[in-house]
Amino acid sequence: MSDLSMTHSNLSQVDEIRMQVMWNRLISVVEEQAMTLLRTAFSTSVREAGDLSAGVYDPQGRMLAQAVTGTPGHVNTMAEAVGNFIAAIPRQNMFPGDTYVTNDPWLGTGHLHDITMVTPSFKGEELVGFFACTAHVVDVGGRGFGADGKSVYEEGIQFPIMKFAERGQVNETLVALLRANVREPNQVVGDFYSLAACNDVGHARLIDMLDEVGLDNLDSLGDFILTRTHKAVMERIAALPNGSWYNEMLTDGYDEPIKLAATVTIDDDKVLVNFDGSDGVSRWGINCPLIYTKAYACYAIKCVVAPDIPNNAASLAAFDIASPVNVVNAQRPSPVSLRHVIGHMVPDVVLGALSQALPGQIQAEGAGALWNIHISARPVAGQDGRRAEVLMFNSGGGGARPGLDGLSATAFPSGVHTMPIEATEHTGPIVIWRKELREGSGGEGRYRGGLGQTIEIAPMEGHEFEFSAMFDRVHTPPRGRDGGKAGAAGSVTLDDGTVLRPKGWQFVPAGRRLILNAPGGGGFGGPAERPAEQRAEDLRGGYVNKDKG
Repeated sequence: MSDLSMTHSNLSQVDEIRMQVMWNRLISVVEEQAMTLLRTAFSTSVREAGDLSAGVYDPQGRMLAQAVTGTPGHVNTMAEAVGNFIAAIPRQNMFPGDTYVTNDPWLGTGHLHDITMVTPSFKGEELVGFFACTAHVVDVGGRGFGADGKSVYEEGIQFPIMKFAERGQVNETLVALLRANVREPNQVVGDFYSLAACNDVGHARLIDMLDEVGLDNLDSLGDFILTRTHKAVMERIAALPNGSWYNEMLTDGYDEPIKLAATVTIDDDKVLVNFDGSDGVSRWGINCPLIYTKAYACYAIKCVVAPDIPNNAASLAAFDIASPVNVVNAQRPSPVSLRHVIGHMVPDVVLGALSQALPGQIQAEGAGALWNIHISARPVAGQDGRRAEVLMFNSGGGGARPGLDGLSATAFPSGVHTMPIEATEHTGPIVIWRKELREGSGGEGRYRGGLGQTIEIAPMEGHEFEFSAMFDRVHTPPRGRDGGKAGAAGSVTLDDGTVLRPKGWQFVPAGRRLILNAPGGGGFGGPAERPAEQRAEDLRGGYVNKDKG
């Protein structure tokens, strides 16, 4: 056996370096795992936008490394979800060649559209760890991807934690049930196989790595990773001021505004976020299971406290997230299909509290929630044509940062990629006539908020479509920080001026166009402090309206 198996306390300087190299190697293993999913996925949300996560875990279910590719909402929920799989499937029922699956919102990643797969990794007869991955699939049946359901039972087919494959044999009964319950069976079943395949790639690369260095398992490397991470995070927390700070903000909600509230408490060795004071559970599908709220609350803290420290079980353990039953801790069977709309707002709530502890160091509010749209296109009655389900991700502007303007049309906090127009149009009978930065939408300040964007979508000739609106910041625009102005609110209309609702299923007839104006980010610092040369550059670049130049 290699001397890499020595415990961390006995490592020489050379072995410390070799362990660090192995740590980086492990990250490359899970990155290849994620790239396999990107290359083989059927859904554009996975293949083009990177709406996924991938990671490797020790036999106790502690996350050791995550892929760089992926979203905080998937990675950080998956970090907890693997423990739920281990609790549900006894060790004696785990075999080489197994793959486990669930889309349970409370045990997985927050809503039914996310499929989480976990694969035990065996070296010989020894269980050395687990690989896990998550991706959003285009359809899970039910009402479709939207906020209109009154309970999770209306939102689609549910899979409890169960075996997708045992000893390499796929559960064909599960696949048949899946095909019978979704609108796009080939895409969805294809994504199930892609998820399973990416875990298999991770497992194969891990065994190759262990064989190459002469390790029997991940024990010594996992101990090194978690110990070093814990020490680094504790040093960062110890440097923060102790105390408690409260913040609240309004979101649009579905048919009435919803208040989100958070108290951040910093102790010597822990950061606690409590969401007491947030509004109660909504009757619409915008609620968050706590596992998803935790994911984005931890991400917000980590962005401030330890952005350069790897994300794993040790770094996440430094943050405690709590909430009574409310909109960010909705209980089964609450509807949760659009849990991201509230969940993506959680970082701004937490960052607003942290801005009081760390004045002048925290960015302004941004658009937050993705401006996702799910389109169900069909031919007009009496005409031939194509039916299709189309999912498109769009982003508003980010909040201005201390020392920097906000990022335009950028998916913070989710981090998903922009979906190319050509790839989106390929999936169904729609035309995207316009997709451009929205002039003047960034909040004014010493540093300007990022711009939103304008997107114009129409059904192809002879077609019409229904769409699920999943938009926020239409009635409650992103606020500025330290004297910065609010970003522009969003809007949803038809090209004839008809105003549409920011949430819920709605109709676009043949010959009409849907126009989405995504919100801009808030500004940072007083507008009068912005240098004249930057104002002139804003005007030349079309970032502000001429009457503001």
